[in-house]
Amino acid sequence: MNQKSLDEQVAILMHGADYGDEQIKENMAAELRQRLAEGRPLRVYCGYDPTAVDLTLGHTITMRRLRLFQDMGHQAIFVIGTFTALIGDPSDRDKARPRPTLAQLEENAKSYLDQAFKILDRERTEVRYNGEWLSKLNFQDIVELAANFTVQQFLVRDNFAKRYSRGDPIWLHEFMYALMQGYDAVMLRADVQLGGTEQLFNLLAGRKLQEAFGQRPQICITFPILVGTDGKMRMSKSMGNYIGINEPPEVMYGKVMSLPDEAMSNYFNLVTRWSPEEIAAIEAALADGSLHPRDAKMKLAWEIVDSLHGTEAANAAEQHFRTVFQQRELPDEMPARVLHEPVNIIDLIHQAGMASTKSEARRLVQQGAVRLNGEKVSDIEAMIAPGAGVLQVGRRRFLRLKGE
Repeated sequence: MNQKSLDEQVAILMHGADYGDEQIKENMAAELRQRLAEGRPLRVYCGYDPTAVDLTLGHTITMRRLRLFQDMGHQAIFVIGTFTALIGDPSDRDKARPRPTLAQLEENAKSYLDQAFKILDRERTEVRYNGEWLSKLNFQDIVELAANFTVQQFLVRDNFAKRYSRGDPIWLHEFMYALMQGYDAVMLRADVQLGGTEQLFNLLAGRKLQEAFGQRPQICITFPILVGTDGKMRMSKSMGNYIGINEPPEVMYGKVMSLPDEAMSNYFNLVTRWSPEEIAAIEAALADGSLHPRDAKMKLAWEIVDSLHGTEAANAAEQHFRTVFQQRELPDEMPARVLHEPVNIIDLIHQAGMASTKSEARRLVQQGAVRLNGEKVSDIEAMIAPGAGVLQVGRRRFLRLKGE
């Protein structure tokens, strides 16, 4: 099924995995090697809760590993967590998540597949919604699942322990998340589940429930978080430090170029298609000074855009970056907008889609992030005339203003 040796396969599939416990990592690697030795396609899955419309680069960590499994001949299963998202994973939170409605989640999920298939092979991906089975559980079923765990097992988890010590509320429904995710593994008869390091408890819950249902426990492969564009905090839309899968190539390229140098290794190992050997060579060149950090970052930005938008788009994004940021020239091509009469700057930025809300547009002006023909616009009451020239918002968004 695969021409690489078992040891090579394990090394590739486990690259970048982190458990916070070396013994767990060794055990999982050994189990993966045993399962691969059976010579059959493994069932490998990862779940994604549709808590927002857009997926970020952080979501692609597990998607890229799913694709690796696909390319080695295994069955990739993309699970949309319409039911787990009703609770929200508490693993990385120090307080309960807001609870969305099922209608909101189903609406968010509509765009997930098109975004996921930028990485996964559409023809070889099994897509499932965990509402298929979780919605059918009755109260007796839930009692049976819960009987496999103790309250103490949950309370020693880092996030729950901190909340408990502070006297902050821990809601009973939050305990149910691990049961629901664990039951996903049972219903999918999973051989392997992928997730973030903070989700290890949930993945191990899947092993526990599989054994209770007479199945072989899945191998868990977990990865560290991807830091955001600030280089410190977890990538998150709510933090504003994210790179979206659906963002335009030049925006994506520019955001990668804004990363602090110390964040590059995190990206090399988690969100590129580069082999461990290629990554080691780049990091060695950075260490001995033969590769400039700027050039390494440009390689990284090109690789990420190419993987999501294609080579032509990656080349164009690189040229755009060189023109706008290195040569300080305007891009050759930019969107245009015809104005029939003077328009308030805040209304114009919002109407042109250069800010999602008028509040955001007002903040951008007040922060000095808006320029007209290279001159800063600082007055939120400014009126922009037809044919005024080139409006720039932030570092990457341009709009040519025309008259009738």
